[in-house]
Amino acid sequence: MRTRRRPVPADLLLAAAVALGAAAVLHALVDGVAQGGVALAFAGLVALGQCAGPPLPGDREPAPVATAVALAYALLGPLHGLPTTHGVLQVAAVTLAGTLAGLGVQFAGHRLLAAVRHRPTVPLPGPDAAARRLVTVAFAALLFQPLYNSGVTDRMPGPAYGALLAGVAALAGLGDAVLAAAQQGSRTGLRYAAALDDQLHALLGIGSAQVATGLLLSLLAGEAGLWALPVFCLPLLLAQASFRRAAAVRATTGQTIETLARATEIAGYTTPGHARRVADTACALGRELGLGSRELTLLEYAALMHDIGQLSLVEPVPGGATALLADGEQQRIARLGSEVIQRTGVPRQVWQQVARLADPCRLADGRHDPTLPLASRIIRVANAHDDLRTAAADRPRAGLLDPVEHLRLDAGHGYDPVVLDALARLAAAATAPPAVRTGAAARRPEWPRGARGRGRAWLDAVVAGRPGGGATR
Repeated sequence: MRTRRRPVPADLLLAAAVALGAAAVLHALVDGVAQGGVALAFAGLVALGQCAGPPLPGDREPAPVATAVALAYALLGPLHGLPTTHGVLQVAAVTLAGTLAGLGVQFAGHRLLAAVRHRPTVPLPGPDAAARRLVTVAFAALLFQPLYNSGVTDRMPGPAYGALLAGVAALAGLGDAVLAAAQQGSRTGLRYAAALDDQLHALLGIGSAQVATGLLLSLLAGEAGLWALPVFCLPLLLAQASFRRAAAVRATTGQTIETLARATEIAGYTTPGHARRVADTACALGRELGLGSRELTLLEYAALMHDIGQLSLVEPVPGGATALLADGEQQRIARLGSEVIQRTGVPRQVWQQVARLADPCRLADGRHDPTLPLASRIIRVANAHDDLRTAAADRPRAGLLDPVEHLRLDAGHGYDPVVLDALARLAAAATAPPAVRTGAAARRPEWPRGARGRGRAWLDAVVAGRPGGGATR
Protein backbone atom coordinates (compact mmCIF):
# COMPACT_ATOMS: atom_id res chain seq x y z
CA MET A 1 0.00 0.00 0.00
CA ARG A 2 1.24 3.49 -0.80
CA THR A 3 1.39 5.97 2.06
CA ARG A 4 1.26 9.68 1.67
CA ARG A 5 4.01 11.70 3.25
CA ARG A 6 2.68 14.64 5.23
CA PRO A 7 4.13 17.99 4.06
CA VAL A 8 6.54 19.60 6.50
CA PRO A 9 7.29 23.32 6.98
CA ALA A 10 10.55 23.18 5.03
CA ASP A 11 8.78 21.62 2.05
CA LEU A 12 5.95 24.15 2.20
CA LEU A 13 8.39 27.05 2.36
CA LEU A 14 10.31 25.71 -0.64
CA ALA A 15 7.06 25.34 -2.58
CA ALA A 16 6.05 28.91 -1.66
CA ALA A 17 9.46 30.20 -2.80
CA VAL A 18 9.17 28.36 -6.13
CA ALA A 19 5.69 29.80 -6.70
CA LEU A 20 6.86 33.30 -5.78
CA GLY A 21 9.92 33.01 -8.01
CA ALA A 22 7.79 31.85 -10.95
CA ALA A 23 5.41 34.79 -10.48
CA ALA A 24 8.34 37.21 -10.28
CA VAL A 25 9.95 35.88 -13.46
CA LEU A 26 6.63 36.01 -15.31
CA HIS A 27 6.10 39.60 -14.18
CA ALA A 28 9.57 40.58 -15.40
CA LEU A 29 8.97 38.93 -18.79
CA VAL A 30 5.53 40.50 -19.30
CA ASP A 31 5.97 43.98 -17.80
CA GLY A 32 9.72 44.37 -18.16
CA VAL A 33 12.22 45.54 -15.57
CA ALA A 34 11.93 49.06 -14.19
CA GLN A 35 15.24 50.94 -13.96
CA GLY A 36 17.26 48.04 -15.28
CA GLY A 37 20.64 49.46 -14.30
CA VAL A 38 19.68 49.72 -10.63
CA ALA A 39 18.16 46.23 -10.68
CA LEU A 40 21.30 44.81 -12.33
CA ALA A 41 23.54 46.46 -9.73
CA PHE A 42 21.59 44.99 -6.84
CA ALA A 43 21.39 41.55 -8.49
CA GLY A 44 25.15 41.60 -9.03
CA LEU A 45 25.81 42.48 -5.39
CA VAL A 46 23.45 39.73 -4.25
CA ALA A 47 25.42 37.29 -6.41
CA LEU A 48 28.74 38.51 -5.01
CA GLY A 49 27.39 38.23 -1.48
CA GLN A 50 26.28 34.67 -2.18
CA CYS A 51 29.85 33.85 -3.21
CA ALA A 52 31.39 35.61 -0.19
CA GLY A 53 32.37 32.37 1.50
CA PRO A 54 31.29 28.98 2.85
CA PRO A 55 28.18 28.79 5.03
CA LEU A 56 28.36 29.55 8.72
CA PRO A 57 27.95 26.44 10.91
CA GLY A 58 25.04 25.82 13.21
CA ASP A 59 22.17 26.39 10.75
CA ARG A 60 23.03 30.07 10.33
CA GLU A 61 22.54 32.30 7.29
CA PRO A 62 25.06 31.07 4.66
CA ALA A 63 25.33 34.43 2.85
CA PRO A 64 24.41 37.37 5.12
CA VAL A 65 25.78 39.95 2.67
CA ALA A 66 23.47 38.68 -0.08
CA THR A 67 20.46 38.87 2.21
CA ALA A 68 21.41 42.36 3.45
CA VAL A 69 21.68 43.68 -0.14
CA ALA A 70 18.37 42.08 -1.13
CA LEU A 71 16.71 43.57 1.96
CA ALA A 72 18.15 46.99 1.04
CA TYR A 73 16.54 46.72 -2.42
CA ALA A 74 13.21 45.80 -0.81
CA LEU A 75 13.43 48.91 1.42
CA LEU A 76 14.79 51.24 -1.28
CA GLY A 77 12.81 54.44 -1.75
CA PRO A 78 14.38 57.38 -3.59
CA LEU A 79 17.80 56.71 -5.12
CA HIS A 80 20.13 59.71 -4.87
CA GLY A 81 17.09 61.99 -4.76
CA LEU A 82 15.33 60.36 -7.72
CA PRO A 83 12.19 58.21 -7.27
CA THR A 84 12.31 54.45 -7.95
CA THR A 85 9.45 52.48 -9.46
CA HIS A 86 10.19 48.84 -8.72
CA GLY A 87 7.55 46.83 -6.88
CA VAL A 88 7.29 43.66 -4.81
CA LEU A 89 7.58 41.20 -7.69
CA GLN A 90 10.60 42.96 -9.15
CA VAL A 91 12.30 42.80 -5.75
CA ALA A 92 11.63 39.06 -5.75
CA ALA A 93 12.92 38.72 -9.33
CA VAL A 94 16.17 40.58 -8.57
CA THR A 95 16.73 38.53 -5.39
CA LEU A 96 16.09 35.31 -7.29
CA ALA A 97 18.37 36.25 -10.18
CA GLY A 98 21.23 37.28 -7.89
CA THR A 99 20.89 34.19 -5.72
CA LEU A 100 20.81 31.79 -8.67
CA ALA A 101 23.79 33.50 -10.29
CA GLY A 102 25.77 33.28 -7.05
CA LEU A 103 24.84 29.64 -6.53
CA GLY A 104 25.90 28.87 -10.10
CA VAL A 105 29.32 30.43 -9.55
CA GLN A 106 29.65 28.60 -6.24
CA PHE A 107 28.80 25.28 -7.88
CA ALA A 108 31.28 25.79 -10.72
CA GLY A 109 34.03 26.80 -8.29
CA HIS A 110 33.21 23.82 -6.08
CA ARG A 111 33.53 21.37 -8.98
CA LEU A 112 36.74 22.96 -10.20
CA LEU A 113 38.31 22.92 -6.73
CA ALA A 114 37.30 19.30 -6.19
CA ALA A 115 38.85 18.33 -9.53
CA VAL A 116 42.12 20.11 -8.72
CA ARG A 117 42.45 18.82 -5.16
CA HIS A 118 41.02 15.34 -5.92
CA ARG A 119 39.19 15.37 -2.60
CA PRO A 120 35.85 16.63 -1.21
CA THR A 121 35.58 20.33 -0.42
CA VAL A 122 33.30 22.37 1.84
CA PRO A 123 29.67 21.36 1.11
CA LEU A 124 27.53 23.82 -0.79
CA PRO A 125 24.52 25.46 0.90
CA GLY A 126 21.20 23.79 0.20
CA PRO A 127 18.03 25.40 -1.17
CA ASP A 128 16.58 26.13 2.26
CA ALA A 129 18.44 29.40 2.84
CA ALA A 130 17.76 30.64 -0.70
CA ALA A 131 14.04 29.90 -0.35
CA ARG A 132 13.91 31.63 3.02
CA ARG A 133 15.74 34.70 1.68
CA LEU A 134 13.32 35.04 -1.23
CA VAL A 135 10.22 34.81 0.98
CA THR A 136 11.66 37.12 3.69
CA VAL A 137 12.74 39.81 1.24
CA ALA A 138 9.39 39.66 -0.57
CA PHE A 139 7.64 40.04 2.80
CA ALA A 140 9.71 43.17 3.57
CA ALA A 141 8.95 44.58 0.10
CA LEU A 142 5.25 43.86 0.58
CA LEU A 143 5.27 45.92 3.79
CA PHE A 144 7.18 48.90 2.34
CA GLN A 145 6.86 49.21 -1.43
CA PRO A 146 3.05 49.76 -1.58
CA LEU A 147 3.40 52.60 0.94
CA TYR A 148 6.24 54.17 -1.03
CA ASN A 149 4.62 53.80 -4.47
CA SER A 150 1.34 55.27 -3.18
CA GLY A 151 3.14 58.37 -1.94
CA VAL A 152 2.43 57.84 1.75
CA THR A 153 6.13 57.99 2.65
CA ASP A 154 6.57 61.30 0.82
CA ARG A 155 4.48 63.00 3.49
CA MET A 156 6.48 61.51 6.35
CA PRO A 157 9.13 63.54 8.19
CA GLY A 158 12.64 62.10 8.25
CA PRO A 159 12.45 60.47 11.71
CA ALA A 160 9.12 58.82 10.92
CA TYR A 161 10.44 57.51 7.60
CA GLY A 162 13.49 56.05 9.37
CA ALA A 163 11.29 54.48 12.03
CA LEU A 164 9.15 52.90 9.30
CA LEU A 165 12.20 51.36 7.64
CA ALA A 166 13.53 50.14 10.99
CA GLY A 167 10.19 48.57 11.87
CA VAL A 168 9.91 46.78 8.51
CA ALA A 169 13.51 45.55 8.76
CA ALA A 170 12.90 44.27 12.30
CA LEU A 171 9.73 42.45 11.22
CA ALA A 172 11.65 40.92 8.31
CA GLY A 173 14.36 39.73 10.71
CA LEU A 174 11.78 38.17 13.03
CA GLY A 175 10.02 36.55 10.10
CA ASP A 176 13.31 35.09 8.90
CA ALA A 177 13.94 33.64 12.38
CA VAL A 178 10.48 32.05 12.42
CA LEU A 179 11.01 30.46 9.01
CA ALA A 180 14.55 29.35 9.87
CA ALA A 181 13.26 27.67 13.04
CA ALA A 182 10.67 25.74 11.02
CA GLN A 183 13.38 24.59 8.59
CA GLN A 184 15.77 23.66 11.38
CA GLY A 185 13.12 21.67 13.21
CA SER A 186 12.17 19.77 10.06
CA ARG A 187 15.79 19.00 9.22
CA THR A 188 17.21 18.12 12.65
CA GLY A 189 14.23 16.89 14.65
CA LEU A 190 14.43 19.74 17.19
CA ARG A 191 11.14 20.81 18.68
CA TYR A 192 9.94 24.08 17.20
CA ALA A 193 10.19 26.04 20.48
CA ALA A 194 13.83 25.01 20.90
CA ALA A 195 14.66 25.77 17.27
CA LEU A 196 12.99 29.18 17.52
CA ASP A 197 14.99 29.96 20.66
CA ASP A 198 18.17 29.10 18.74
CA GLN A 199 17.22 31.35 15.83
CA LEU A 200 16.27 34.27 18.06
CA HIS A 201 19.68 34.02 19.72
CA ALA A 202 21.26 33.99 16.25
CA LEU A 203 19.21 37.08 15.39
CA LEU A 204 21.04 38.92 18.16
CA GLY A 205 24.36 38.04 16.51
CA ILE A 206 24.92 37.88 12.76
CA GLY A 207 21.17 38.36 12.19
CA SER A 208 21.08 41.82 13.75
CA ALA A 209 24.16 42.86 11.74
CA GLN A 210 22.47 41.61 8.60
CA VAL A 211 19.22 43.51 9.26
CA ALA A 212 21.02 46.69 10.29
CA THR A 213 23.21 46.57 7.18
CA GLY A 214 20.18 46.19 4.92
CA LEU A 215 18.49 49.14 6.61
CA LEU A 216 21.56 51.39 6.36
CA LEU A 217 22.21 50.42 2.74
CA SER A 218 18.72 51.51 1.72
CA LEU A 219 19.11 54.85 3.50
CA LEU A 220 22.65 55.52 2.25
CA ALA A 221 21.82 54.54 -1.32
CA GLY A 222 18.94 57.00 -1.18
CA GLU A 223 21.33 59.80 -0.25
CA ALA A 224 24.66 58.88 -1.91
CA GLY A 225 23.73 56.52 -4.77
CA LEU A 226 24.78 53.01 -5.70
CA TRP A 227 28.47 53.49 -4.87
CA ALA A 228 27.56 53.31 -1.17
CA LEU A 229 26.47 49.66 -1.47
CA PRO A 230 29.87 47.88 -1.74
CA VAL A 231 31.50 50.27 0.74
CA PHE A 232 29.00 49.67 3.51
CA CYS A 233 28.92 45.89 2.96
CA LEU A 234 32.48 45.68 4.30
CA PRO A 235 31.49 45.78 8.03
CA LEU A 236 29.15 42.83 7.49
CA LEU A 237 31.90 40.90 5.72
CA LEU A 238 34.18 41.49 8.70
CA ALA A 239 31.44 40.35 11.08
CA GLN A 240 30.95 37.21 9.00
CA ALA A 241 34.69 36.49 9.15
CA SER A 242 34.72 36.90 12.94
CA PHE A 243 31.75 34.54 13.33
CA ARG A 244 33.52 31.99 11.13
CA ARG A 245 36.69 32.26 13.22
CA ALA A 246 34.69 31.75 16.41
CA ALA A 247 33.05 28.70 14.85
CA ALA A 248 36.48 27.29 13.98
CA VAL A 249 37.53 27.69 17.62
CA ARG A 250 34.39 25.83 18.74
CA ALA A 251 35.13 23.05 16.25
CA THR A 252 38.64 22.70 17.64
CA THR A 253 37.21 22.55 21.16
CA GLY A 254 34.87 19.77 20.09
CA GLN A 255 37.71 17.76 18.56
CA THR A 256 39.76 18.18 21.74
CA ILE A 257 36.86 16.94 23.85
CA GLU A 258 36.37 13.94 21.53
CA THR A 259 40.05 13.05 21.95
CA LEU A 260 39.97 13.49 25.72
CA ALA A 261 36.85 11.34 25.97
CA ARG A 262 38.72 8.41 24.41
CA ALA A 263 41.32 8.42 27.19
CA THR A 264 39.21 6.09 29.34
CA GLU A 265 38.78 3.69 26.42
CA ILE A 266 42.49 3.65 25.57
CA ALA A 267 43.35 3.07 29.26
CA GLY A 268 40.89 0.17 29.41
CA TYR A 269 38.49 1.75 31.90
CA THR A 270 35.48 1.76 29.58
CA THR A 271 34.36 -0.31 26.61
CA PRO A 272 35.18 0.95 23.10
CA GLY A 273 32.66 3.48 21.86
CA HIS A 274 30.95 3.89 25.26
CA ALA A 275 31.40 7.66 25.47
CA ARG A 276 30.08 8.24 21.95
CA ARG A 277 27.08 5.96 22.50
CA VAL A 278 26.20 7.76 25.74
CA ALA A 279 26.55 11.13 23.98
CA ASP A 280 24.31 9.99 21.10
CA THR A 281 21.65 8.71 23.50
CA ALA A 282 21.89 11.85 25.64
CA CYS A 283 21.48 14.13 22.62
CA ALA A 284 18.50 12.09 21.40
CA LEU A 285 16.90 12.44 24.83
CA GLY A 286 17.72 16.15 24.88
CA ARG A 287 15.99 16.68 21.54
CA GLU A 288 13.01 14.67 22.75
CA LEU A 289 12.80 16.90 25.83
CA GLY A 290 13.02 20.13 23.84
CA LEU A 291 16.60 21.31 24.35
CA GLY A 292 18.03 23.83 21.88
CA SER A 293 21.20 23.53 19.82
CA ARG A 294 23.48 25.29 22.31
CA GLU A 295 22.15 23.21 25.21
CA LEU A 296 22.59 20.06 23.12
CA THR A 297 26.20 20.99 22.39
CA LEU A 298 26.98 21.43 26.09
CA LEU A 299 25.13 18.20 26.84
CA GLU A 300 27.20 16.34 24.25
CA TYR A 301 30.45 17.69 25.71
CA ALA A 302 29.47 16.60 29.22
CA ALA A 303 28.28 13.18 28.05
CA LEU A 304 31.52 12.54 26.16
CA MET A 305 33.60 13.30 29.26
CA HIS A 306 31.31 11.85 31.93
CA ASP A 307 33.70 8.96 32.71
CA ILE A 308 36.93 10.97 33.01
CA GLY A 309 36.82 10.49 36.79
CA GLN A 310 37.43 6.75 36.33
CA LEU A 311 41.05 7.54 35.51
CA SER A 312 41.57 8.21 39.24
CA LEU A 313 40.63 4.63 40.17
CA VAL A 314 43.36 2.16 41.10
CA GLU A 315 41.42 -0.75 39.61
CA PRO A 316 39.00 -0.31 36.69
CA VAL A 317 35.30 -0.93 37.27
CA PRO A 318 34.34 -4.28 35.66
CA GLY A 319 33.23 -3.45 32.14
CA GLY A 320 33.44 0.26 33.01
CA ALA A 321 29.83 0.02 34.24
CA THR A 322 29.66 2.82 36.81
CA ALA A 323 25.86 2.56 36.85
CA LEU A 324 26.20 -0.68 38.81
CA LEU A 325 28.24 0.96 41.59
CA ALA A 326 26.87 2.36 44.85
CA ASP A 327 25.58 5.94 44.68
CA GLY A 328 28.40 7.25 46.86
CA GLU A 329 31.09 5.79 44.60
CA GLN A 330 29.35 7.13 41.51
CA GLN A 331 29.25 10.59 43.06
CA ARG A 332 32.94 10.44 43.98
CA ILE A 333 33.90 9.52 40.40
CA ALA A 334 31.69 12.30 39.04
CA ARG A 335 33.26 14.91 41.34
CA LEU A 336 36.80 13.83 40.42
CA GLY A 337 35.92 13.96 36.74
CA SER A 338 34.44 17.45 37.03
CA GLU A 339 37.66 18.71 38.64
CA VAL A 340 39.66 17.44 35.66
CA ILE A 341 37.19 18.81 33.12
CA GLN A 342 37.19 22.22 34.82
CA ARG A 343 40.87 22.60 33.91
CA THR A 344 40.28 22.03 30.19
CA GLY A 345 38.67 25.44 29.67
CA VAL A 346 35.25 24.15 28.60
CA PRO A 347 32.14 26.20 29.50
CA ARG A 348 31.20 26.19 33.17
CA GLN A 349 27.95 24.30 32.55
CA VAL A 350 29.84 21.25 31.25
CA TRP A 351 31.82 20.43 34.39
CA GLN A 352 28.87 21.38 36.59
CA GLN A 353 26.69 18.87 34.74
CA VAL A 354 29.32 16.14 35.19
CA ALA A 355 29.73 16.97 38.89
CA ARG A 356 25.98 16.42 39.54
CA LEU A 357 25.26 13.50 37.20
CA ALA A 358 25.21 10.87 40.00
CA ASP A 359 23.16 12.92 42.47
CA PRO A 360 19.67 11.59 43.34
CA CYS A 361 16.67 13.28 41.75
CA ARG A 362 14.89 13.80 45.05
CA LEU A 363 15.95 15.40 48.31
CA ALA A 364 15.86 13.62 51.68
CA ASP A 365 12.28 14.84 52.30
CA GLY A 366 11.09 13.36 49.00
CA ARG A 367 10.81 16.64 47.11
CA HIS A 368 12.22 17.02 43.61
CA ASP A 369 15.68 18.62 43.62
CA PRO A 370 15.27 21.87 41.60
CA THR A 371 19.03 22.49 41.50
CA LEU A 372 19.87 19.26 39.66
CA PRO A 373 20.50 20.16 35.98
CA LEU A 374 18.36 18.41 33.41
CA ALA A 375 21.54 17.54 31.49
CA SER A 376 22.90 15.66 34.52
CA ARG A 377 19.70 13.63 34.78
CA ILE A 378 19.82 12.88 31.06
CA ILE A 379 23.45 11.73 31.11
CA ARG A 380 22.84 9.45 34.09
CA VAL A 381 20.01 7.70 32.27
CA ALA A 382 21.99 7.48 29.03
CA ASN A 383 25.05 6.07 30.81
CA ALA A 384 23.04 3.49 32.75
CA HIS A 385 21.17 2.47 29.60
CA ASP A 386 24.42 1.78 27.75
CA ASP A 387 25.95 -0.06 30.73
CA LEU A 388 22.91 -2.32 31.01
CA ARG A 389 22.70 -2.83 27.26
CA THR A 390 26.37 -3.84 27.18
CA ALA A 391 25.85 -6.26 30.07
CA ALA A 392 22.88 -7.83 28.28
CA ALA A 393 24.93 -8.21 25.09
CA ASP A 394 27.77 -9.88 27.00
CA ARG A 395 25.36 -12.32 28.71
CA PRO A 396 22.54 -12.92 26.20
CA ARG A 397 21.20 -15.97 28.07
CA ALA A 398 21.24 -14.52 31.56
CA GLY A 399 17.59 -13.45 31.40
CA LEU A 400 18.33 -9.82 32.24
CA LEU A 401 15.54 -7.26 32.21
CA ASP A 402 15.17 -4.86 29.32
CA PRO A 403 17.40 -1.84 30.12
CA VAL A 404 14.46 0.58 30.14
CA GLU A 405 12.43 -1.65 32.48
CA HIS A 406 15.44 -2.12 34.72
CA LEU A 407 15.90 1.66 35.03
CA ARG A 408 12.22 2.12 35.87
CA LEU A 409 12.76 0.12 39.06
CA ASP A 410 14.72 3.10 40.41
CA ALA A 411 12.53 5.80 38.87
CA GLY A 412 12.08 8.84 41.05
CA HIS A 413 15.25 8.37 43.09
CA GLY A 414 18.32 7.71 40.97
CA TYR A 415 16.69 8.24 37.59
CA ASP A 416 14.31 11.02 36.58
CA PRO A 417 10.90 9.61 35.52
CA VAL A 418 10.54 12.34 32.88
CA VAL A 419 13.82 11.32 31.24
CA LEU A 420 12.89 7.63 31.50
CA ASP A 421 9.57 8.35 29.76
CA ALA A 422 11.49 10.05 26.94
CA LEU A 423 13.82 7.04 26.67
CA ALA A 424 10.82 4.70 26.54
CA ARG A 425 9.28 6.76 23.74
CA LEU A 426 12.50 6.64 21.74
CA ALA A 427 12.86 2.89 22.29
CA ALA A 428 9.23 2.25 21.30
CA ALA A 429 9.42 4.51 18.25
CA ALA A 430 12.68 2.90 17.14
CA THR A 431 11.00 -0.49 16.85
CA ALA A 432 7.96 0.83 14.95
CA PRO A 433 7.71 -0.52 11.38
CA PRO A 434 8.62 1.84 8.54
CA ALA A 435 6.02 3.22 6.16
CA VAL A 436 5.51 0.99 3.14
CA ARG A 437 6.02 2.49 -0.31
CA THR A 438 5.73 1.05 -3.78
CA GLY A 439 7.47 1.55 -7.10
CA ALA A 440 10.80 3.35 -7.24
CA ALA A 441 10.23 4.77 -3.77
CA ALA A 442 10.21 1.25 -2.32
CA ARG A 443 13.97 0.88 -2.71
CA ARG A 444 14.45 2.08 0.86
CA PRO A 445 12.03 2.32 3.81
CA GLU A 446 10.79 5.72 4.89
CA TRP A 447 10.70 6.10 8.65
CA PRO A 448 7.88 8.31 9.93
CA ARG A 449 8.72 11.83 10.98
CA GLY A 450 8.31 13.17 14.50
CA ALA A 451 8.93 10.91 17.48
CA ARG A 452 9.31 7.78 15.37
CA GLY A 453 11.87 9.42 13.13
CA ARG A 454 13.84 10.62 16.15
CA GLY A 455 13.64 7.18 17.73
CA ARG A 456 14.91 5.45 14.63
CA ALA A 457 17.76 7.94 14.26
CA TRP A 458 18.74 7.32 17.89
CA LEU A 459 18.67 3.54 17.44
CA ASP A 460 20.80 3.78 14.30
CA ALA A 461 23.40 5.84 16.20
CA VAL A 462 23.49 3.42 19.13
CA VAL A 463 23.73 0.34 16.91
CA ALA A 464 26.54 1.97 14.93
CA GLY A 465 28.48 2.30 18.19
CA ARG A 466 27.83 -1.23 19.47
CA PRO A 467 30.23 -2.58 22.10
CA GLY A 468 33.56 -3.57 20.65
CA GLY A 469 32.74 -2.13 17.27
CA GLY A 470 33.79 1.45 17.74
CA ALA A 471 31.50 4.43 17.49
CA THR A 472 30.50 6.65 14.66
CA ARG A 473 28.68 9.92 14.50
